Amino acid sequence: MIRSTFLHLPGIGPQTEAALWRQGVLDWADLRRALTERELPRVPRSRIERELNASEVALEERRVGWFGQCLPVEEAWRLYPEFHRETAFLDIETTGLSPYEGIVTVVTVHGGGTTRSFVADEDLEELPAWLGKFGILVTFNGSRFDVPFLRVRFPELPVPAAHVDLRFLLYRIGYSGGLKRIEQTLRLGSRSGVEGVDGLEAVRLWEEHRRGRSGSLERLVRYNRADTVNLEPLLDFAVAELGRRILPSRTAPRLEPVQN
Repeated sequence: MIRSTFLHLPGIGPQTEAALWRQGVLDWADLRRALTERELPRVPRSRIERELNASEVALEERRVGWFGQCLPVEEAWRLYPEFHRETAFLDIETTGLSPYEGIVTVVTVHGGGTTRSFVADEDLEELPAWLGKFGILVTFNGSRFDVPFLRVRFPELPVPAAHVDLRFLLYRIGYSGGLKRIEQTLRLGSRSGVEGVDGLEAVRLWEEHRRGRSGSLERLVRYNRADTVNLEPLLDFAVAELGRRILPSRTAPRLEPVQN
């Protein structure tokens, strides 16, 4: 998908990008050929070619942050197919809705072939270094909850350059509500062993753990891991669906005048 993206190039906005796609200009190679036939509005051909060259180098060198800085936030999902190995899925558990009134109890990071959970009073301090290994962050409502909460706990938290908030990405293709509701609707993900556990139960499990009740922490961690790991099939679905909706086939008519 990233090779079909032109939004990071100078002078190309959503309307121009969509017009190019409709005309059969579906990737960077197509765009290079198109530039030999006509100029895009208000942008010298040489400037676009320079940025295309820079894009190729950044992709070859796996510099996801380069693309993260150039792309609109709502289009960060386009990076995932090429940079899935650099993607971290994250979810947190807390004792409250405000970072100034509650604490972070458990955080799970799923990515790079590993799923690791961090627990308060055990190894939570290791989270920033671990998260710093990744270039893309994926959460569900994390732009409004998880990330702000973690930034209060870890002011120097190295949040990856690109952030995909699945709550808003799924809403874009017609799926709203909480994470569990969407999982059920799409029949994606597994909650085996933690059926019926929700946010309130997660708080109670932490309190039980602090009082010494055996098994409470294990159940809380398992719940948090389900919340995290289930994000991956949801993102796979959303990326595939969005790509199908916005990209035409190569049978589309080619090269008509483009207006931005």
